[in-house]
Amino acid sequence: MTELQTKLFQAACDVQKRAHAPYSGALIGAAVLMSDGKIYSGCNVENASYGGTVCAERVAIFKAVSEGSTKQIKEILVVSDAEKPWPPCGFCRQVIAEFANEQTVIHTANLQGKMKSFKFPEIFPEAFTPKHLD
Repeated sequence: MTELQTKLFQAACDVQKRAHAPYSGALIGAAVLMSDGKIYSGCNVENASYGGTVCAERVAIFKAVSEGSTKQIKEILVVSDAEKPWPPCGFCRQVIAEFANEQTVIHTANLQGKMKSFKFPEIFPEAFTPKHLD
């Protein structure tokens, strides 16, 4: 891992411990690096109504936006407690698409540091983005 990836990994692991996942048992953490250099983290927060559940990636992105960060994602790292790293779900990919570009990098990792990285178009080709609304 690069120094930056290590920082993202640590931030995601730190917040992953605070996940509220009584239904799935899947503890997920995410850290997002915005274009202004700031890192924001988030964990999944499940809800008994399921539809009210918010994934870690979206929590981190919403936090960045609500705290006034630039609205451009450079990198995002998602960590799970599963043996095989979990990628962002479809809903999260669509939210990432709102703030990503072709150079945005998505890292998936497990707690042991096994990691796989993708450029955003690789993980979500032909994404519906704000450009479609121009």
